[in-house]
Amino acid sequence: MQLAQPSLINEESAEVVEEEKDVNPYSDIAPQKPLRESLPAGRQAPEDIRAIYATGWSAGSVKMLNYLINLIKTTELNAIIIDIKDYSGELSYLTGLELVEEYGKGRELKILQPNAMIKKLHDEGIYVIARQTIFQDPVLALARPDLALTSSSTGKQWKDNKGVMWVDPASQEVWDYNIEIAKDALARGFDEVNFDYIRFASDGDLDDIRYPFWDEVTLKRHVIKDFWKYLRKALPDAVISADLFGLVTLNYGDVGIGQNIDDAFHYFDAIAPMVYPSHYARGFDGYENPAKHPYEVVYKSMLEANERLERYKINAAVSTSTEIYLVKNPKLRPWLQDFDLGATYTAGMVGDQIQATYDAAGLCELAAGTTTIASRNLQACNSEDGFAGSGGWMLWDPRNGYTREALSAE
Repeated sequence: MQLAQPSLINEESAEVVEEEKDVNPYSDIAPQKPLRESLPAGRQAPEDIRAIYATGWSAGSVKMLNYLINLIKTTELNAIIIDIKDYSGELSYLTGLELVEEYGKGRELKILQPNAMIKKLHDEGIYVIARQTIFQDPVLALARPDLALTSSSTGKQWKDNKGVMWVDPASQEVWDYNIEIAKDALARGFDEVNFDYIRFASDGDLDDIRYPFWDEVTLKRHVIKDFWKYLRKALPDAVISADLFGLVTLNYGDVGIGQNIDDAFHYFDAIAPMVYPSHYARGFDGYENPAKHPYEVVYKSMLEANERLERYKINAAVSTSTEIYLVKNPKLRPWLQDFDLGATYTAGMVGDQIQATYDAAGLCELAAGTTTIASRNLQACNSEDGFAGSGGWMLWDPRNGYTREALSAE
């Protein structure tokens, strides 16, 4: 893909762009350096990531972004994860990529000045993660039906239960398209790229799907693992993370979608299982409604994940292979639930998940048997005892309105 040179404005004017009505809103400042390279001497970028999710619309709104920054600065949070390509397949901002702009022409931009946004967050010492969906991509499926999953009954693009189109996970052209988007994000100064929907479709009439590239003989797990390996080799020096189904922490197959957490350890700096208690089936571990047992669900899932990561790291430490163990020291950083589904989520229930994440890694001790925010000892939680693979956690609320009471104040 051919890169186009983005337009620039004077960096000194970036702080007053919001007040100057005659400034072109599509102009942007120069690309930024990652936080680890831009902090003053003596300060380091966080390793134990405690992040909140933001849509492109939230990140592109001055009012909403200021709210999120204030929340981060006044609590234990230290990072934000922002949609650059969401479930719709649309990019949140203008890129320098010709095909991306051709396929997505006519879209409404969510973030007008991504570089200036990154600078604003970095100036506050906030670690900035770009979230990018991959194989769920209606934009690419519409623009390139030859890459899309096809319905054998209609001959048109296949849609899942939500009416969303997908592209073939076995297509190298799809892989390259997304890698160029990730490279563009990293060149702007995002500290990390988080990849989501790196899997086969999981709902809808799966028997109706016709794949243009996958031979339906090669195991789904091998297809996805090949993509992950390809991704890491294309981004050898980048910090990249992977969103996986929560059940991969406990399942030793591929949960029917090609994802296996033991495979992911080889290629990603951080693995983010989505251990939302509301997403576990009724009867999980004997619970009629797992959503009402956030501590227990997250603890069980993350304890197993930590043990599997420890086994991986032992093998990686003694392996001389640079082809297999491409990442020697991956971290676990689960997605936690801050939304109402299956139960009304209180501050205590959100805090219970955070506590469970630390406890499963052996980093905290409970105070008097409680699992509330008041019992968390951040100094103990940040110690180097316990599993070394703990890399923090991320909170998900699709509306981006987070429960401050669940978070420790700085």
